[in-house]
Amino acid sequence: MENSGKAPVVESPREIFLRLMSEDTSGGWEKSWEEGATPWDLGKPTPIIVHLNETGSLPNGRALVPGCGTGYDVVAMACPDRHVVGLDVSKTAVERSSKKFSSLPNAKYFSFLCEDFFTWELAEKFDLIVDYTFFCAFEPSVRPLWAQRTEKLLKPDGELITLMFPIEERAGGPPYTVSVSDYEKVLIPLGFVATSIVDNELAVGPRKGIEMIGRWKKSFTLHSTL
Repeated sequence: MENSGKAPVVESPREIFLRLMSEDTSGGWEKSWEEGATPWDLGKPTPIIVHLNETGSLPNGRALVPGCGTGYDVVAMACPDRHVVGLDVSKTAVERSSKKFSSLPNAKYFSFLCEDFFTWELAEKFDLIVDYTFFCAFEPSVRPLWAQRTEKLLKPDGELITLMFPIEERAGGPPYTVSVSDYEKVLIPLGFVATSIVDNELAVGPRKGIEMIGRWKKSFTLHSTL
């Protein structure tokens, strides 16, 4: 075959990810991890989570990171006073995380589970839930269910931390564009109260200016909806 002289088209991780999701939304997340098409993965703990942990600004007890991916934030928060569960629907992601961090000194204070956030059943609720690049992974129509599941998994007076990204106009997704009102719309009716919503000054490179951090408390009087 004659060479046209054109360089072969090389897809970026984001382009591969979007193609896999469009081809198979039900198994797209797993395929993304299998092929290494994970453009959301920072390759390190989220700076604001590290800061909150180091300054003693996170509640102790049981913590959950849904859609944890590689699990850097899970490991960063885990300590004798806080057991952290990293949840992900991708078996590949969970297996890699479990293997990658199994020999760390704080390994007995965290665990990784391959479960679907929307159907997972557990006996004990959490004192803290941290959501980052999870809420934005779902189409807007799914957000009320996300809020209901979050409420169910959180203890009364527990805390929810939401890293709100991307706060910008964009078509399609994931990630789907978000706004503060998008969170308020689904959380406030369930009794959540925002204690703080500010710009994330520690957002990484391309996320600066389009990311905020919200801290929410769940009402003592709230009853689970699911």
